[in-house]
Amino acid sequence: MHQINTQLKEKKESRNLFFTLLLNLLISAVELIGGLLSNSLALISDALHNFSDGIAILITYITLKISKKAPNSQLTFGYKRIQIMAALFNAVSLIAICVFLLAEAYQRLIKPEETEGFTMLMIAIIGLVANLAGVFLLKGFSAGNLNIRAAYLHLIGDTLSSVAVIVGGIIIMVFKIYWIDPVITLLISVYIMKETWEVVAETYAILMQAGPKNLKLEPLAERIRQIPGIRNIHHIHVWQLTDTEIHFEAHLEMSNDMLLSEVQDRRKLAKDVLTKEFGFTHITLQTEINCCHEPSLVSESQTCIC
Repeated sequence: MHQINTQLKEKKESRNLFFTLLLNLLISAVELIGGLLSNSLALISDALHNFSDGIAILITYITLKISKKAPNSQLTFGYKRIQIMAALFNAVSLIAICVFLLAEAYQRLIKPEETEGFTMLMIAIIGLVANLAGVFLLKGFSAGNLNIRAAYLHLIGDTLSSVAVIVGGIIIMVFKIYWIDPVITLLISVYIMKETWEVVAETYAILMQAGPKNLKLEPLAERIRQIPGIRNIHHIHVWQLTDTEIHFEAHLEMSNDMLLSEVQDRRKLAKDVLTKEFGFTHITLQTEINCCHEPSLVSESQTCIC
């Protein structure tokens, strides 16, 4: 039953991504044409932003398919980490676009240009409706997948951009204040860069094989030492394969010599604790007794020969 539910969720996830992709490409075309007709940098920037989001969602869609390929002798972990690489690429590309828009907005502030407020307003309203639809399609999947969260953040940024452009269109129509157009572009770009930087930081940490930020090893070790028959735990390595898969490996020192079946029982108890209480998804434990003489939790040495 769990496997069926997972498959249904993945199918819906893939379908929603595909519909969101089509929406983004449609918005991009409409906003680009509207921006050129109205001479609105904010609308053109929103179009470029939406187009970059469409590319990001396309990459997300493709990588989700690739990540489900089975492991092989060369890639024993499979293709799951390609999602993290794609999330990093999406975030960095979005920051690069924002830098370009900041430069363009600066030029417009120095020399404001007349903008057609009504066209700007109408196109922005269309963009807002489509972006809200995209946010709705991806919201339920954004918490469990870093790559989808990156795409979801793109859409949140698009939605806020559309709101800002609508406000700008109204101000231009009523007060003829044309410099508001590049100011909106500046605000949108700065906000998007701030939100995207968090995704960059998280993907970088995962690619560097960092463990979860809130993980404390000493309480973990103390909890494992409470298991009868286990004297100590050391030589710990923790890393994230993806944003949802956390790997753990360590050496368990038994308190006394015992039968292999008893060792297996202690190891199972330790795995249960690590899985249920600390959230690790893949655990490798090496058992020993009076063998490894480096008791530190994290060891510089990569091997401990017994």
